[in-house]
Amino acid sequence: MLICQRHNSDPYGLQWEFPGGKVESGEDLKTSLRRELAEELGIDAEIGPEVFRLRHRYADRYVEVVFFAVPRYHGTVRNRVFESIQWVRRTELPAFHFLEADRELVRRIARGEVL
Repeated sequence: MLICQRHNSDPYGLQWEFPGGKVESGEDLKTSLRRELAEELGIDAEIGPEVFRLRHRYADRYVEVVFFAVPRYHGTVRNRVFESIQWVRRTELPAFHFLEADRELVRRIARGEVL
């Protein structure tokens, strides 16, 4: 699985997350993710089914996070915006300091319950 470390100067800097981002006005979720993966990683991704959805409250805001499988992509993954990117096995995920909103999904993936 590909995980990405937020840039040191970003809010929640140096914490890990899954690639993706915010939905722009008029976009559906899959179109948004495909655009974000092109911008962040330089790939043309095939967006598969939704695998997990949650709402999380940070001190300053609520977020709804929707995760999709990405079964295939074209191009070479290039780090365009992150401090670091890393390919890891699902069982290795809990060793990384993930954003709060991602932690439940990380636990479920590591246990083999999701994806």
